[in-house]
Amino acid sequence: MSYVKIWLHCVWGTNKRLHFLNSENKWEIINHIKANTKEKGIYIDHINGDKQHLHCLIFMTAKQNVAEIMQLIKGESSFWINKNNLAAGKFEWADE
Repeated sequence: MSYVKIWLHCVWGTNKRLHFLNSENKWEIINHIKANTKEKGIYIDHINGDKQHLHCLIFMTAKQNVAEIMQLIKGESSFWINKNNLAAGKFEWADE
């Protein structure tokens, strides 16, 4: 059996580069992302960011898919942000 170890450095931003991540909500969102990905079997080594984007270093297995991992992280976290009313209006991550 082959041994595969894949590291991804992912960067994604807020829609329209909105300065949404601040000292009040950034760590709450990051901690939620870490807990949710751990439940789903995704290992995040490091995650941090600035007002309008996050950087994440992810360990990926050979059976995982980059698009699915990013959809899970971005889609679920934006749903959670909106469900918990952390944004004044509807929150979205940028598509690109």
